[in-house]
Amino acid sequence: PPIAAQARRGRYKSRSSLCRSITMKCVILVAGHGVQLEREIEKDVSGAYSHLIGVPKALLPASLEQQASNKPLLPGNTILDHWWSALKSRQQFTDIYLVTNADKYKYYERWASANGFPEANVINDGSTTLSNSLGAMADLELAIRTKKIADDIMVVAGDMLFDHNFDVGQVLDYFKLKKGDLAIYYQLEEGEETQTRGIVEVDNDTGRIENFLEKPKPSETASRRASPVFYCLRKESLNLVSRYTEEHQLRSQRALGLFMSWLVKETTVYGMKLPTKFQLIGHVGLMEYQRATSWFTMRRLQSLQSVSNPITFRCYARVGLIGNPSDGFHGKTIAFTISNYWAEVTIVESAKLKLTLHPLNDPTDFGSLSDLYGISRKEGYLGGLRLLQATCKKFYQYCSEHGIALARSNFTLKYDTNIPRQVGLAGSSAIITATLKCLMTFYNLTEADMPKSLQPNFVLDVEASELFIQAGLQDRVVQVYEGLVYMDFSQEIIERNKHGLYKYLDSSKLPPMWLAYLADPSDSGKIHNNVKQRWLQGDTEVIEAMKEFGQLTDLARDAIEEGDHEKLLSLMNSNFDLRRKIYGAATLGDANLKMVEIAREYGSAAKFPGSGGAVVGLCLDQKKKVELMKRLSAEGFVCCDLQPYDPRQNHEL
Repeated sequence: PPIAAQARRGRYKSRSSLCRSITMKCVILVAGHGVQLEREIEKDVSGAYSHLIGVPKALLPASLEQQASNKPLLPGNTILDHWWSALKSRQQFTDIYLVTNADKYKYYERWASANGFPEANVINDGSTTLSNSLGAMADLELAIRTKKIADDIMVVAGDMLFDHNFDVGQVLDYFKLKKGDLAIYYQLEEGEETQTRGIVEVDNDTGRIENFLEKPKPSETASRRASPVFYCLRKESLNLVSRYTEEHQLRSQRALGLFMSWLVKETTVYGMKLPTKFQLIGHVGLMEYQRATSWFTMRRLQSLQSVSNPITFRCYARVGLIGNPSDGFHGKTIAFTISNYWAEVTIVESAKLKLTLHPLNDPTDFGSLSDLYGISRKEGYLGGLRLLQATCKKFYQYCSEHGIALARSNFTLKYDTNIPRQVGLAGSSAIITATLKCLMTFYNLTEADMPKSLQPNFVLDVEASELFIQAGLQDRVVQVYEGLVYMDFSQEIIERNKHGLYKYLDSSKLPPMWLAYLADPSDSGKIHNNVKQRWLQGDTEVIEAMKEFGQLTDLARDAIEEGDHEKLLSLMNSNFDLRRKIYGAATLGDANLKMVEIAREYGSAAKFPGSGGAVVGLCLDQKKKVELMKRLSAEGFVCCDLQPYDPRQNHEL
């Protein structure tokens, strides 16, 4: 049946809400007496606002176009219309109630009749002036008591301006997930004052609100997270509404912000960030109302008229210099990014969400069945599209679980890469990392939402849980941080911090290095063999080897800082020898071993930069290095000099 018909019966259930068995009600509070704004409208001598005299705050125009005009208000353009549209479109509530005062009751009764809102759900609190008003908490308690509400509720101020750049469904999903009360917040813009808002201090790890400060001075808190009148309360907390109202009889004590300040000390309240701004017009004058509606109107027009500029991020291949593969075994490593090879991802706003196939890496057209066979044999079936899709899925999941509502904007994603496949240069994680940076920028997420130290964990989670790629944290750390990075993944550090210890080293102190890789590699992920299983089972040989990798890493760090290239060369060889001992020559592969053996004939160090398929080398004799590169090329290997990428050195950070 039509929404209006459902509205008259007071039921707004969607198929998705039925599947989740959500039983929830919503209370819209519009009972405040806007004395200052109403008086200034009456006193305005221009006559431009005469059509707004007597109109309740929530029924004032929400946009600039209808503000100063003697024409009748357009349907659907009031502040309350916007709330009704946002709430009913989701069809998440079994009932929605509107609490108003006696002075403006008729206005809301007419509004309800015209908009398919159940007239029986308009509640009159009996007050006629500010002096005999009940206060917001008493109005909420009135609705709960008279309508015998015994379900979870959402509470919003119906006279609060906002833009539509969020989804109420995301709020309800997070509320159900956290199993606690919930307060919405948004980030104050530069110039906005904390003294006019409720400010929350949120624990970034748990999402729990530790303090709710009602209009604090800037000196009282460093937080810039403003909480509007937009809350979700569990049915178990409804008795606290009655208790607070009974204990606080003065109207001045019955502000919702004061209640929330009290509530966070009584029970668990979580915070959720929305990608929008809110402006309550309850106690503002005409000038402030004009300024607020102007801001929201301009923001809406900009979103409609502007063409989104593409956002592009490039993520570089990495070279594991020392310590790998101990990153997956609570070890230590040093790695650096190289500008030779990269993955690039671009995101741009679009009407529908679209992931673009790469013509080479995600082929769908072939010259013949023989062509399909050859490409599939060499490159397999797994292109980059799955990486984009998995990252998007986990990004949405992360935001949902961490109380971050995303703007209602779709996008098109495309990628490009020149990182050789299956040679252990972290090509997959490069695409995922670049995609993550695109998504964070597109949705205006900052390191406050996903700390830089935890971004590698996110990338690894995409690969491990979604794509079943066997890997450690090293690649993701160095690709997020970029440059030359020392990493300590000891269990104690990770359990304490939820991430490893990461330190930048001076990449300018690295000696020139070279890279060689297989022209026709196999899947590098197979190189890991059963070492992980042996480690988990407490195999002494593997455990001691991982400790030794850590010792080699510390010695290599000292060698780099001291400029001792001879020592670094020796340590790189020791790293490979230890790896060969633990994994076995058969596991490492004949072609990989051949590259190392050839390198050592010319006095060069050589080891795996990743899981296999390539070797990184250090040859201190330039003449021998030239001969070595010619020999490797003659044997069919691809060779190049490495160009370390360090944005700190290039002054690009």
